[in-house]
Amino acid sequence: MRILMLTLVAPYPPDSGPKIKTYNVLQYLCAHHDVTLVSLVRNEREQTHAESLRRICREVYTVPFQRSRWKDARFLLRSAFTGQSFLLSRDASPELHRLLHRLTTREYFDIIHADQLNMAPFAVDLPGGARIIDQHNAVWTIVARMAGRADLIRRIGLQIEARRLRRAEARLCACFDGMLAVSEPDYTFLRLAAAEVGVVLPPTAIIPIAIDTRAEIPIQRHANPDTILSMATMFWPPNVDGVLWFAREVWPLVRQAVPYARVALVGSRPPATVRQLAADPAITVPGYVEDPRPYLERTAALIVPVHAGGGMRVKILEALARGLPVVSTTIGYEGIEVTPGKHLLVGDTPAAFAAALIQLLRDPALGQRLAAQGRRVAEERYDWRVVCPAIEQLYATALQRAGVTLTGG
Repeated sequence: MRILMLTLVAPYPPDSGPKIKTYNVLQYLCAHHDVTLVSLVRNEREQTHAESLRRICREVYTVPFQRSRWKDARFLLRSAFTGQSFLLSRDASPELHRLLHRLTTREYFDIIHADQLNMAPFAVDLPGGARIIDQHNAVWTIVARMAGRADLIRRIGLQIEARRLRRAEARLCACFDGMLAVSEPDYTFLRLAAAEVGVVLPPTAIIPIAIDTRAEIPIQRHANPDTILSMATMFWPPNVDGVLWFAREVWPLVRQAVPYARVALVGSRPPATVRQLAADPAITVPGYVEDPRPYLERTAALIVPVHAGGGMRVKILEALARGLPVVSTTIGYEGIEVTPGKHLLVGDTPAAFAAALIQLLRDPALGQRLAAQGRRVAEERYDWRVVCPAIEQLYATALQRAGVTLTGG
């Protein structure tokens, strides 16, 4: 089949959760179909990364795009007057619309695959065989959960945006011929939103985020690791919120019990509130690192202290594949088929989260057992070679729903 795939960012290198998810879907599709990739790019570096995907894609097109504070302010003002979702309206791109019009006028695509909700407005009216929306998460739930942890003024704004986004997200998804969801909880949240506005979601396949377990080989960790590691993009508000919660409420409990413990907060573009945590000599905030192996080798536990978010945390899947013990909140491992105490440890209060970390720092053998069992579940359930073939059935169902009959490969 000929597939047109639209992405918010060039999915290479696969160095963040959304890019890992998209890249593994893309490499599967490219191995079985002719894929034309269209991606927004924000700088020359992203342009170069997009061009590198020509080695697997039939064609690659890019459109320059830049967010800014003044543009965000303009779209916030527009949202206030129109009642439209800010998060959906701020990524408007007339240039991308024009490019997609040219491509779909010139060539017929059997499948138009919109990767992430932000790409849905660009794909929803394009001519072609069947249109697919690939939901990395139920986006409105992220905003709603952030509202629950915000101060009064921000809470009111986030609650308004969550309500607008919930309705818009459901209506957009209902316009497609098929939908990908990454977990049952996300699908449930999307169905609740659809019921609220009286629309019906399209046929949906629940296909978890996939990783490459052949590339993510187990790390040979130190016999007595002493580092608590966070690896997360620090420009994503739920990650910042989680790291600050850990540093302020959990870390003092751990440091008191295990004085030799250290913390490494790895991730690109940490804000000032995170960088300031390095005032503690036991905390390192290196930002983005090309080779995280020195940190991984000293890791007693990778932490996922998030209290807001949706979809699946790819950082947990990667940690399982790398043979790293994980300590997470319940929301952190939402949508991942793992068992607390067998594949990872879980804590939702500062005391419980700290207790899990203290246990792993004092008992390296426990970390080794969790690591071995985690690696096994990653290989059996979350490798892209196991997960991605299920996309084919969704495509077939969507094409049938759209009234399209394929006559060739």
